[in-house]
Amino acid sequence: MPSLPHHANASFHAPTAGVLRRLAAGCYDALLLGALWMTATLVIVAARGGEPVPAGEPGYQFLLLVIAALFFITSWVRGGQTLGMRAWRLRVERESGEPLDARTGVLRFLGGLLSVITGGLGLLWLWIDRDELTWHDRIAGTRVVVLPKSRD
Repeated sequence: MPSLPHHANASFHAPTAGVLRRLAAGCYDALLLGALWMTATLVIVAARGGEPVPAGEPGYQFLLLVIAALFFITSWVRGGQTLGMRAWRLRVERESGEPLDARTGVLRFLGGLLSVITGGLGLLWLWIDRDELTWHDRIAGTRVVVLPKSRD
């Protein structure tokens, strides 16, 4: 599905995405991220001669965090969409409408961790936020927008 280019001061002003669409895209992305984590785990277990990774291994947990960061930040910086966001016609952009740079992507990812480790409060915040933004959107100065249907 083709995505629209980012425009800083374009006449097109996409509506902010609501919680249900974000959750749907998040479910898609969770499946993709799980597949990446399973692939990394397969490689590690194979390198260990079939021995499992010990429970709570900090190095392994850090690797999974790095994989998640690379998945999300790279997707956001290169087009503003993860695969789940693309399927649900969502795009993340800076408040100005500009694409994310690496610094903004890292800020958004770290803010997303905060949103999740607080029991999801940062995600649920968009229900009471006047602009329908999550904590990580506020922290990074971003918003998630709904793209119009393509005319293919």
